[in-house]
Amino acid sequence: MRINGHGHILPEPNEIPQFLKDRKLFSIDDDKKFMRQGDWTRPITDPSFFLREKLEWMERYKIDHAVMLNLSQIYCNGWERQETYDTIRWQNDFNAKIQREHPDKFTCGFVVQPLHLEDALKEIERSVEELNLSVLCLPTHFLNAEGEWLTVMDESVFPIFELANHYKLAIEIHPYDGEKMVKLKDEYWRFHLVWMMAQTADALHFFSLKDFVSRFPDIRTCFAHGCMLGQANYGRRLQGYDGRPDLFQGAKDPRNTLGHPNVFFDTLVHDSYTLQLLKIRVGATQIVAGLDDPYPLGEMEGVARSYPGRVIDFAVEAGILTEKESKEIWYDNVLRWLGKSGIEPAK
Repeated sequence: MRINGHGHILPEPNEIPQFLKDRKLFSIDDDKKFMRQGDWTRPITDPSFFLREKLEWMERYKIDHAVMLNLSQIYCNGWERQETYDTIRWQNDFNAKIQREHPDKFTCGFVVQPLHLEDALKEIERSVEELNLSVLCLPTHFLNAEGEWLTVMDESVFPIFELANHYKLAIEIHPYDGEKMVKLKDEYWRFHLVWMMAQTADALHFFSLKDFVSRFPDIRTCFAHGCMLGQANYGRRLQGYDGRPDLFQGAKDPRNTLGHPNVFFDTLVHDSYTLQLLKIRVGATQIVAGLDDPYPLGEMEGVARSYPGRVIDFAVEAGILTEKESKEIWYDNVLRWLGKSGIEPAK
């Protein structure tokens, strides 16, 4: 059995509430060619963004089950409280409906916005207790009330992690909004190709130094896109910690987090040698299959030599992964991250 631990799904255009369209917060064209937000547009590059085509795509590529994460475009960073409240409830209700109607095919995530903490805590309770969702999706960074960008590992967000720890949730950490954080011209897709990786590495940096694995021992956290830069600059972070202890008062040694059984990374790293570094750093047991479909930066057919599962397949061919490790990455490891013993069979 193969489980994709990182996928995305869009609602049909008529499933998007009118208030989102009227305020230009989020919409999808009726012909399903573009998604829109304010002056921003993005082409919908594959039919499998939508449910029926997603199920067909999964069957074609022998994906038995998939984790559907929330849409980064509507993490609601910096949004007003009521807009955030309404949008997040709608998004979580949509994901819950997908999971409820197809439990054998989908485990779906839910999202909260740390800026509006009281609402976030109530939404966690609702999502877990009423919607039966158990994968909390969080942005790497959020905009606070003073207009500062903070890592989601900031102490002000600890109540969210405390409640997640109470419910023993799986957590997904995913980057977005880099162009709002870094004052550089948006060209050559730099914020997706470079700065997203920096955002996730920054989140892992604080996750390690603030000792989340000990502070919140009952959550299981997965960092998107293999946290590639976080693996590559591990040695630099250690040297900084060792060389300037005056800058790390009260922080924990990052070595304590490396390879911890409650910390996972997905395989969306684009080449087998980066996957090899990931394996060396954290161990094959902490790697979960993640395709990031159906975005063009995911493992999608039609993009050069890419296809779903390509990096894992090539790693096996190159002797980087064993067949046993490959199967565990596709199934056992994903289940451990999710806190599941198995997948609900079709009714």
